Amino acid sequence: MDRAPLPDTGYLKARIRTVPDWPQAGVQFRDITPVLQDPRAFRVLVDAFVLRYMETPIDVIAGIDARGFILGAVVAHQLNKGFVPVRKKGKLPFTTVCEEYELEYGNATVEMHVDAIKPGDRVLLIDDLIATGGTMMAGAHLIQRLGGQIVEAAAIVDLPELGGSVLLKEAGLPVFTVCEFEGH
Repeated sequence: MDRAPLPDTGYLKARIRTVPDWPQAGVQFRDITPVLQDPRAFRVLVDAFVLRYMETPIDVIAGIDARGFILGAVVAHQLNKGFVPVRKKGKLPFTTVCEEYELEYGNATVEMHVDAIKPGDRVLLIDDLIATGGTMMAGAHLIQRLGGQIVEAAAIVDLPELGGSVLLKEAGLPVFTVCEFEGH
């Protein structure tokens, strides 16, 4: 399927803040909040995703806790699709399925409601960033365990040196990111 061309990604990349040594020494945290605070940049970001997926058969959009909720919910609204959260463990009130994974600086668990995805649902999985790929892979595993099919694993930022995008692609997931940053 042909996809609409992206707007100038340099415009968005220039508005992503780098916070050194957070949450621990050596990590260069890529902070998207300046993009969200700037109405024009936020519009450009949302439009990049909406234009990419407006003609793609998608049933639901899943956003990963927490920044994936922001973008995922807005894109779902603009595409007239449902939105489901992939939450950190212990945050959902109904029966859940969970998946443990490794982060670049620790371990974590994500979960979804057991009825969030129906068998055969075509799901766009969104987060703010792909680093080691652990969070995105865990979200994909949850969706697949519930019978969903991943249309694409999408994020704003890719950190290619950490290998997450390669890991996701090797697992058979199509991957899309708006921009890349070198380093950790």
